[in-house]
Amino acid sequence: MVTFKNIQTTLLAGALALCVGLLPGCKPETATGTDTAKPATGAGAGTTTGAAARPSPAKDGASFGDGDIKIGLVASQNGNLKPWGDDSIKGAQLAVDQINAAGGINGKTVQLLVGDSNSSPEGGKSAAQKLIADGVVGLLGEVASGITQQIASVAFDAGVPLIAVGATKTDITEAGDNLFRVCYTDDFQGPVMAKFAYDELKLRNVALMTDNKQPYSTFLSDSFRKAFEKLGGKIVDEQKYETAQTQFAAQIEQLKSKNPDGVFLSGYFNEVGPIASQMRQAGLTVPLLGGDGWDSSQLITSGGDAIVGGFFCNHYNSKENRPEVQQFLADWRGKYNAEPGTTMGALGYDAAKLMIDAIKRAEGQKSRDVTKAIEATTDFPGVSGKISLAGMRGNPAKPALVVKVTREGFVFEKAFTPEDLAGLM
Repeated sequence: MVTFKNIQTTLLAGALALCVGLLPGCKPETATGTDTAKPATGAGAGTTTGAAARPSPAKDGASFGDGDIKIGLVASQNGNLKPWGDDSIKGAQLAVDQINAAGGINGKTVQLLVGDSNSSPEGGKSAAQKLIADGVVGLLGEVASGITQQIASVAFDAGVPLIAVGATKTDITEAGDNLFRVCYTDDFQGPVMAKFAYDELKLRNVALMTDNKQPYSTFLSDSFRKAFEKLGGKIVDEQKYETAQTQFAAQIEQLKSKNPDGVFLSGYFNEVGPIASQMRQAGLTVPLLGGDGWDSSQLITSGGDAIVGGFFCNHYNSKENRPEVQQFLADWRGKYNAEPGTTMGALGYDAAKLMIDAIKRAEGQKSRDVTKAIEATTDFPGVSGKISLAGMRGNPAKPALVVKVTREGFVFEKAFTPEDLAGLM
């Protein structure tokens, strides 16, 4: 059994390998140094040789020369993604409170303005538009990729930077050079779970269940499929459902008839728990796997014993011994008298801290200057791992964890770096 000390060693080694292999330098006046950045290439890199430049917004965005500095966060305060929204808000607010307690940014207070996406793309767009009208210098959010795509469009038109909290759909950041994220992408976590399924669980015939209404789910299923087939595995069937669906008997019967030795559930925790329960009731008892969309304590509440023993990809684990993790948890407990219910607490914190750090480093007082500072970020010490964005097209190359679902929570199983997935991405 791998210990949590091993997790720290593995992730630190992976981060070092990424820094040496993927990030040969860093940009002037970056978060941690004064070297010169070079575009990253290779497995998991955010850019490739000959890739076209991302478009730049026509506007300079807001100014933060006078008064308080406003940062906007779009999160699901209502709707079925509320657990992620709640933790995103708490994480970002913790980061803002810490900077203000330390004197703010050059003596200016930072304000966190929150808009409710109501767990929908339309809600996310209107929330982002209101935050822009309120004068935010930058935007944070969302978690769901479909919502984040709408926020990204608003941010691009306004010329403000956007740091996505947990949106993993790979092409989101291609829409503009003001778009970034603190999480890994689906073209990484799909191969992670495919390799884990093939190498560790020895699965060879896997079926897919995909939420056809969620861009996150459809892309992740495709990413898993391609990697699993490259490894020599076979996708025996794919069944589709829609967000908020509650009965899955027809899909499960079809899957069962194909006799898979595992099922990859690429959707969100809301439906995954009931799907797992109904699968077990139907006699389909093969291993279940998924992506970071499983990450919520509600998964265990709704899935019960049926989801116990499943595996999914995640961004960090609260049992890691890294000082960033343990300090974050201590600070969270001090403020909220509890621990984060989902990983989005850590990612919301990382996104806000990164935005604040970039505002500090900006050479001017416009949103465009903040965008340039975010782009120059190298080796930012995030709770979810080191974040480097220089030359990465908005996508940090980070390790990912596979965790196992137990009755008590999620337990570390194995760590993967982009280098581990050579030839699969």
